[in-house]
Amino acid sequence: MGVYYNQKRRVVITGIGIVTPLGVGKEANWKALLEGRSAISHISRFDTSRFSTRIAGEIKNFDAQQFIDRKEVRKMDLFIQYAIAAAQLAIEDSEIALDKLEGEQTGVYIGSGIGGIGSIEETHRILMEKGPERVSPFFIIQTIINEAPAHISIKYKARGPNLSNATACSTGAHAIGEAFRMIQSGIVDRMIAGGAEAPITPLSLAGFCNMKALSERNDEPEKASRPFDAQRDGFVMSEGAGIVLLEDLESALSRGAKIYAEIVGYGLNGDAYHVTAPSPDGEGAARVMRMALRDAGVLPEEIQYVNAHGTSTPYNDKTETMAIKAVFGQHARRLAVSSTKSMTGHLLGAAGGVETAITALSIFHQLMPPTINYEYPDPDCDLDYVPNEPRPGEIIHAMTNSFGFGGTNACLILKKLEQ
Repeated sequence: MGVYYNQKRRVVITGIGIVTPLGVGKEANWKALLEGRSAISHISRFDTSRFSTRIAGEIKNFDAQQFIDRKEVRKMDLFIQYAIAAAQLAIEDSEIALDKLEGEQTGVYIGSGIGGIGSIEETHRILMEKGPERVSPFFIIQTIINEAPAHISIKYKARGPNLSNATACSTGAHAIGEAFRMIQSGIVDRMIAGGAEAPITPLSLAGFCNMKALSERNDEPEKASRPFDAQRDGFVMSEGAGIVLLEDLESALSRGAKIYAEIVGYGLNGDAYHVTAPSPDGEGAARVMRMALRDAGVLPEEIQYVNAHGTSTPYNDKTETMAIKAVFGQHARRLAVSSTKSMTGHLLGAAGGVETAITALSIFHQLMPPTINYEYPDPDCDLDYVPNEPRPGEIIHAMTNSFGFGGTNACLILKKLEQ
């Protein structure tokens, strides 16, 4: 394994792989985000006539066989397929020589909030209808979350740390944050990190519907995800994966890598308040943002852009706004704050991975993606949410937030590279 360093090493993002309902790949997603395009539509995979919510962010142009051998696809739940695809896209984007990924200096940290729920539902149906002898021998490896990093490590012969996590909607950000720590401390030189999710199934949809967590704007799916808007009525479930290649700065520079952004700070904590609701004053969210800022050695007024958790639920958007104002004070009025979930929907355990990648692209291109569907201002949400149109502007430091059920929070600080 690597050598532990007394002085923290610098960590950069050199490859981005995104699979969302907006498209497959960095270019397709970035173009759609700047166009302010909604990925939300009516669910086509199963009959939703008895559900209160009938909309989601489905990926409709994904061909697993572009990334995985045809015979292997059936052994994998969709969330694993998305993870493998996003990892390959990130590695190809980084232009790293594949032999550099081999060995103990490369690790994989990929999480999922739910894992293989689609495979669980289908296999349970087979068990009930046809009996235990018809259950697939691949069932277990289709469903457990750590099979996503397992497949990726096998594919690239990455023999370093191989980990997965399940921290609800903070999963992807936590995976990237923990991977950042491993490189920073010298355990490894590079990590493939992020989150993947495939939750659009009858059981999952029914559960979220009955929690009253989802938007019921079924007649206007493209307008259903509307973070910070006064008429928001719940989040819109979505699917996909967001994975980045992280490298030690010195290694990245030595191979002439393109660098999107540097990760300079990471915070994680818990609300210790409620199993689903955020603390009503945003205390946990504020605390995790302060923790990330301290870790980065960055003052609040040095942040130009926040990629918000911004789920489009009444509670989250109000408490996140309160938390931002508590942390940034008067500077909150000068911040640009946008929620790209307004376009992608909420990818649950993959959200933090996708949004870290988007934040890195924002720094790289010096462009802030919009919050679409922002039509009716809410007096409780009174910041600059980059409404409806992308905005050019100097971004030296950016923050991305992820908050999950159970009060699990993550915050990452990214920076434009200064050598």
